[in-house]
Amino acid sequence: MVYADSERNADLYYLTNFLAGDPFLFVEQGGKRELFLSDLEVDRGKNQSAVDAVVRVADIVEAAKKQPGGLPSARWQRLAHLIRQIASERGLTGFDVPDVFPAALADSLRGLGIGVSWAHPPFVPARAIKTAAEVENIRGAVRHTEAAMQHAIDRIASAAIGDDGLLYEGDEKLTSEMVRFGIDALLLERHCYAYEAIVAGGEQGCDPHERGHGPLPAHRPIILDIFPRDLKTRYHGDMTRTVVRGKASDDAKKLYRAVADAKARAEELLRNGVDGHDVHAAVEKTFEDQGFTTGQKDGRMVGFFHGTGHGLGLDVHEAPRLGKAHDIMRTGHVVTVEPGLYYPGIGGVRIEDDVLITADGCENLCTMPSMFELG
Repeated sequence: MVYADSERNADLYYLTNFLAGDPFLFVEQGGKRELFLSDLEVDRGKNQSAVDAVVRVADIVEAAKKQPGGLPSARWQRLAHLIRQIASERGLTGFDVPDVFPAALADSLRGLGIGVSWAHPPFVPARAIKTAAEVENIRGAVRHTEAAMQHAIDRIASAAIGDDGLLYEGDEKLTSEMVRFGIDALLLERHCYAYEAIVAGGEQGCDPHERGHGPLPAHRPIILDIFPRDLKTRYHGDMTRTVVRGKASDDAKKLYRAVADAKARAEELLRNGVDGHDVHAAVEKTFEDQGFTTGQKDGRMVGFFHGTGHGLGLDVHEAPRLGKAHDIMRTGHVVTVEPGLYYPGIGGVRIEDDVLITADGCENLCTMPSMFELG
C-alpha cells in the first residue's frame, strides 16, 4: 500500500502512471492494482492510469459510515477507518508500506488492528532495471542536460577576465546566479525542470553540494552539475563538467587528470554482475595511487569523500549505488559515474556521465566530451 502524491513519489507514479499533486491511496493485492480517488480525480484516473481498477473514495466513505462508531472527522483517523473498510472488503489484515509512509497513518491503522509493516527499500525493485523505453526517456533527458551544459560553458568561455581575477560580461561581474538562471531558462524552454543546478567556482567547489553564489573566478575550477527532469517523461539526466576560464594551475590540472583517470577506470569495470562497492574501491585506489588522500584537514574533508555514482531514472538519486554498499550491477541499470576531488586552495573537480549497464560493459548515454581549460 502507498499513500502519497505521485508528483513527488516516483514509486507511486511508476506503479500507476497517474500524476497527481495531492495524496491518494494505492493498494495492490495478488497482482491486482487499485487506485482510490476523490470525485475530483476519479474520471481522470480511469482515463490516464495504468491500474486494474479505479475506485471512488466516496463509495468507501458511505460504507465506512455504516460501521459501528461511524467515521471520525480527524484526518488520519478518518483515513485509517477508510482503509480498514477497504481491507475488510478485500479480506486483508495488514499491509506492506514504504519507508516514507506517514507515521500518523501507520499508528492510526495499528490502533484499529490493521497490521502495517515497513518494507525495506527499494519498495519497487523493478524500477532499477530500465526497459528500452525508459532508457530512451533518460537518453532524451540527457540531451536536454547537454544543451544546458553547453550553454553554460559557452557563456563562461566568452566571459572576459578582469584585473581582479573575476569573470565579466561587459562591465558586469558574471555570477553563479546568472549562469544558473540561463541554465534554468533554457531547460524550461525544453519543458524540463532544472532544480538548482550547481555553478560553484573556486573555494565553493570544494563542497560537492554547494550550489554556488556570487562572482565566478578566473583561472580556477568551476563545477557545473545539471540534473533536470523532463516534464513530459518524468525521467532525469545528470551531468557534471568542471571548467577553467583562463589558465588552470598545475595542481588543478593534476586533479582533473586524476578524476578523468578514475572515471575511466570505473567505466572499464562496470558491467552486469560487478559489485558497485568494488567499482568504488577501484576509484579510491586510483586516487590513492596518484597521491590524493582523503580525510580531514584543518577541520574539513578533503579528497574523495562521496560515492562514485547512483541510479538514475524517475528520481535523480535511486537504486543502485556505486559506493560503500554492495549493490550488484545488472543489465538495464542506469547509473551515474561521478568521481571528484576537493582541496581548498586548489578547488574542486568532478566529472559525471550517465551509463547504461550491459552484459559485457557499459554504454555512455552522454555524448558531450569533457573539457577543462577554456582559454
